[in-house]
Amino acid sequence: MTKIEAARQEYADWCQAIGIGTLQALNEALDAGKAIPLINLCEARQERKYAELADQIFWNRKRCRIVMMSGPSSSGKTSSSLRIAQQSRVIGLNPKVIELDNYFVNREDTPLDENGEKDYEALGAMDIAFLNAQLNDLLDGKEIEVPKFDFVEGKRCFTGQTLKLEENDLLFMEGIHALNPALTPEIDQSKIFRIYISALSSLPGGEKVHNSTTDKRLMRRIVRDNRTRGISPEQTILRWPSVRRGETLNIFPYEDNADKVFNSSTLYDIPLLRYYVEPLLCQISESSPAYEKASEVLRLLKLVNVLKPEEIAAIPPTSIMREFIGGQKL
Repeated sequence: MTKIEAARQEYADWCQAIGIGTLQALNEALDAGKAIPLINLCEARQERKYAELADQIFWNRKRCRIVMMSGPSSSGKTSSSLRIAQQSRVIGLNPKVIELDNYFVNREDTPLDENGEKDYEALGAMDIAFLNAQLNDLLDGKEIEVPKFDFVEGKRCFTGQTLKLEENDLLFMEGIHALNPALTPEIDQSKIFRIYISALSSLPGGEKVHNSTTDKRLMRRIVRDNRTRGISPEQTILRWPSVRRGETLNIFPYEDNADKVFNSSTLYDIPLLRYYVEPLLCQISESSPAYEKASEVLRLLKLVNVLKPEEIAAIPPTSIMREFIGGQKL
């Protein structure tokens, strides 16, 4: 059994243990007015999992000074990494964050894909030599000047920000290539603690497995893109195959390199997402190339009860789901 399969099975066992192992049981709990207790239970479990990961990082802190996190689109990587960092502070560690995006090569040096377009998700889009040199300097106790990538100019710049790892400091980095050893070929791999983050739940029920990992992430992305970036549901759906291609090439082949897997699913997330994504998908016309996929997702949503506004209001500001629906405070 792979680490991903083990994480999925552990989650399924937990669902069974609390009596919500099927889609029907979930709907019955919502019908019985148990949505808010369920939300609270799911959030308590997530916080417990964050703490367990922080404990693992603490126990390995002398050997592993670098924590790398990755996962597919809309897995809640940003929220999860921040919560793991917070739990690490609780036990006396001091996480310091460097964004891997700041190690892009200059735009004119970005490799091209098979269509002759710049491939910003390719490993070759990263300045691996410079990244490794800076990481080794940090591991050797040296101070570095942290780069900043100017996405307008398409070039690296420096703002005077420096970084040095002190005794209880750990370096946290999150990005699509974080689990790929080829990102850090000059680093002793035993000094890196890797975490894979994804939405791995599944509940039997209906024609399709409820909480399909891919469809769940698509729904999360539709809601967030529409809320924060002004991107229509149609545009998000049409871009999704390209996103999936990048995941297949750059993330999934390396998922089992993770030391630990974090499952960002909650039992209430599809009932929650239905409240937001259903009206958005209903706006897509039959003539749209996105209509078929929108209809498929809508059929899936019909199988699950929707949360009420007063129930949604009970979701805490530290929840992963707040990253997508708004109101997050970390």
